[in-house]
Amino acid sequence: MQYLGIEYQMKHAPKLDPTFIPFGVWREAYLKEAKQPIAIAVERDKGRVSVHKTFIHGTPEMAEADYRYVERYVKFLLWSTGGFRVTICGCTELAQRLQKAYTAEGERKFDAMFFHQVYEHELEVIDLPLDQCPESNEIAQPMGGNMDGCRIGFDAGGSDRKVSAVIDGECVYSEEVLWFPKLNEDPNYQYNEILTAFRTAASKMPRVDAIGVSSAGVFIGNAPMVSSIFYKVPRSQWDFVKTVFDRAAAEIDPKIPILVANDGDVSALAGAIGLGKGNLMGLAMGTSEAVGYVDKDQNVLGWINELAFAPVDLQEGAMQDEWSTDFGVGCKYFSQDAVIKLAPWAGIEIPQDLSLAHKLKFVQGLMEEDDERAIAVFETIGAYLAYTTVLYSQFYDLDYMMLLGRVMSGKGGDTILRVCNEILADEYPQLAAKCKVTLPDEKMRRVGQSVAAASLPKI
Repeated sequence: MQYLGIEYQMKHAPKLDPTFIPFGVWREAYLKEAKQPIAIAVERDKGRVSVHKTFIHGTPEMAEADYRYVERYVKFLLWSTGGFRVTICGCTELAQRLQKAYTAEGERKFDAMFFHQVYEHELEVIDLPLDQCPESNEIAQPMGGNMDGCRIGFDAGGSDRKVSAVIDGECVYSEEVLWFPKLNEDPNYQYNEILTAFRTAASKMPRVDAIGVSSAGVFIGNAPMVSSIFYKVPRSQWDFVKTVFDRAAAEIDPKIPILVANDGDVSALAGAIGLGKGNLMGLAMGTSEAVGYVDKDQNVLGWINELAFAPVDLQEGAMQDEWSTDFGVGCKYFSQDAVIKLAPWAGIEIPQDLSLAHKLKFVQGLMEEDDERAIAVFETIGAYLAYTTVLYSQFYDLDYMMLLGRVMSGKGGDTILRVCNEILADEYPQLAAKCKVTLPDEKMRRVGQSVAAASLPKI
């Protein structure tokens, strides 16, 4: 197989999508003959800088392959760690092309807008010589796994909010309440609901020593910078939104610590606590792809991990994500959209009057009947996952990948898992031996989201 002059091998092409070009596999092949050193530095909040040293070919005939490689590399870094300043060190031509891409008129205009919102700083691309590359400054702020004392754990979901009172790691009270944060433009609604939950949990304990929060969104510190639970709140009121969790905690006790983390990370933390192991990625396939990660010490590290919008497929005709406008990003391969996309390719006609969730259920219903067409759909997603596990392992230290979400339910999920592990064992035996791709067992499920959230802050 060849793409942009690079020969790569893929023994098990996805059954319904044989033109799939896995970024991680192609990247390995691209680097075999790349000899010109460059470095990519990505700066995010608090002066943290991630530096990645790599190579390009640097010849005129490989110019398009070089740009594709570096452009996709930068895109992956931005959506995994986050950042607002990208420095390309060692290749002016690539830096200048990326500078044009990340403008209000460029091909990456959505990304430029998004990260401006997150960091309140214009996203910029800088060109520097290789010997002037910024130094790495990975200031880790580990959080999670703390079980001592009287703690509140809060999980801010899109349709329900959960809160737990936890004493020395044991949940003494938990409740789940319907709420409607996505429908409310006034952020006082969310604030009052959050405060009510905090007060309810506090009333079940002799004192409160710490508060941990799990919530959808991207956070700088405890501040939601982009969050679906404030979907209708205008940006003009975002100063109020950014302090919503801190202010609610201060109403309980202004001296107690509070930490807020992305719900994907807290899901991974819950799995790691239940399993007693780290280097774990949680990957949930639902409405979209949701990813979280904890390191070897079972700590959440504060990366944004929005891999739904990171590239996985390089084919030019890949499905476009309507929100980010990019092609070949994770949310179209690991979500209900992937099932709906693949169904007609397998010869399945889904009634068009169904909602997206019910279209997924329609295909899953066929799968439960061992319909060969449905089997092909889930086998294809399993192949996507195997080759994308190769990619993710190039950026994350993975010992476990825990698969979650409604797409993973029933026989379809079993098929995805089987095919993924079969391909890894055949083509990437070393990775298969190191990284266990699995569904959560009862041991891993025993720690709820809100209980894991309670463990975020140190006392």
